[in-house]
Amino acid sequence: MNKKLSLERAVEAFAGFMVLLSVVLTYFVHPGFIWLTVFVGVNLFQQSFTGFCPAAIIMQKVFGLKTEAEMAVSAT
Repeated sequence: MNKKLSLERAVEAFAGFMVLLSVVLTYFVHPGFIWLTVFVGVNLFQQSFTGFCPAAIIMQKVFGLKTEAEMAVSAT
């Protein structure tokens, strides 16, 4: 079992964190933070069709994360 975080799971975790953060900010700081939730949702929606995700590109370059397919190839 590979315990290293894949790029896909990191993006999902980041998106979930951002949604939760925006809900907290909307409730405690200002209702305008709801637009952060909308932005994250729209980004996830377009990524599911296009495959383009700015967060994934940044995570690959900054943290050196690999996709699950790349991890499977390097494990063999």
